[in-house]
Amino acid sequence: MTFDSDYEPWFEPPGWIIGPIWLVLYTMLAISFTMMLAKREEIPNSNLVIGLFVIQMIANLMWPNVFNSAEYLASFLLIVVMTVFTAAYAYMIYTPAKEASMLVWPYIAWVSFAGVINLAYYFNAR
Repeated sequence: MTFDSDYEPWFEPPGWIIGPIWLVLYTMLAISFTMMLAKREEIPNSNLVIGLFVIQMIANLMWPNVFNSAEYLASFLLIVVMTVFTAAYAYMIYTPAKEASMLVWPYIAWVSFAGVINLAYYFNAR
């Protein structure tokens, strides 16, 4: 994951698969957000839900630069924010927009897996 690192965990996926996976995940996030907005009137605290989604996206967009700078603890904390805020988003929209909620579950799984990879880098660098 870091371009200047000789270390790579044995379970890290090959680089060629990362782009297509993110393309699918970002598409699913966009569809989920659009579906949620369409049911906004039915969602309690919809402004909070939107805020959770926006904050996790900001953390997501910041993560590659932080990780590639070898700030593994900081990048892990960004992953925690991404996971927790997305899980809260999914939970809060589940009843009024079940499909929109389910669309973010693969993202939560992938980001959680990235957290494990991130921790492997962190412990190797120590």
